[in-house]
Amino acid sequence: MSRPFRWGCLSTAKIAREHVLPAIARSETGVLHAISSRDAGRAQIAATRFGAARWYDSHDALLADRDVDGVYIPLPTSHHTEWAIRAAEAGKHVLCEKPIALKASDIDRIAAAGQDNNVLISEAYMVWYHPQWHKVRELIQNGSIGRLRQVTGGFSFYNVDPANTRNQLEAGGGALPDIGVYPVITTLMSTGSVPLSVEAQVEFSPEFETDIYAQAVVRFEGFNLNFHVSTQMALHQSMRFMGETGWIDVRAPFNAGDYGAAEVVLHDQTNAQQQVFRFTSARQYQEQVDAFALACAGNGSGVVPLSLSRQVQEVLDQIYAAGRSENR
Repeated sequence: MSRPFRWGCLSTAKIAREHVLPAIARSETGVLHAISSRDAGRAQIAATRFGAARWYDSHDALLADRDVDGVYIPLPTSHHTEWAIRAAEAGKHVLCEKPIALKASDIDRIAAAGQDNNVLISEAYMVWYHPQWHKVRELIQNGSIGRLRQVTGGFSFYNVDPANTRNQLEAGGGALPDIGVYPVITTLMSTGSVPLSVEAQVEFSPEFETDIYAQAVVRFEGFNLNFHVSTQMALHQSMRFMGETGWIDVRAPFNAGDYGAAEVVLHDQTNAQQQVFRFTSARQYQEQVDAFALACAGNGSGVVPLSLSRQVQEVLDQIYAAGRSENR
């Protein structure tokens, strides 16, 4: 790259402060140039903390900054589609937090905005960049577990705070948008398979009206993905890939470090032998921002494609449809 990629960040959200902005600060490919917030004081504090040259009290003002090459969008989920499109129309590359949309058809609009304005748009799935998932894909593809027959997964935590956007329907809250995406995308990217059908049950909160529990079976050719997610269950996450001659246990599969050490454990057919692959130095958020900056500069294309994002959202749309039908 001839010069560092100049990032703008729309919002001072927690995930930005704790993960993505520190990753940009460590990066050798980019710098944080500007940050915006409706609260000018928050924007100024974040700009000082992370070394941004400029701060703004409106997102439109940041998008008007000609020195910003691309933006990271960690706004509430319900704002993702609108601001991804507005950023593209302003000529900015876009890395947007998941889910990038709340229905699959909106991703078509986002993709069109990217194409029309010749900018890259990608969803911020940090798991895509973690080497533990590269290893899972490698083990499945090289036949280490034989024929894949079953994938099981779960992701849950307990949060009943009405002020939290995960519990606010108008903000795009709910278990499926927040964490249901992870078992789906990790299965898609590990297997390269296309979902065929979905069966699901969904429980909605009478207080928040958001989904607080979902259990789904996603059928693929030759295997099924069976997973559950909840915002009102004990803290847990897991992913397992069961084959005819072995199985893979992915430990701390989504939030490596926060939920334990990132490990991939390969078990043989009889559970007599194990191979443990550890990834102690991996930094998935830094890998993400570096890969995105390089792709924007034309030095790589290894980012999450919107076509994959659409596949994930199609599955979530079908889970919601099945769940609402079940609750009638």
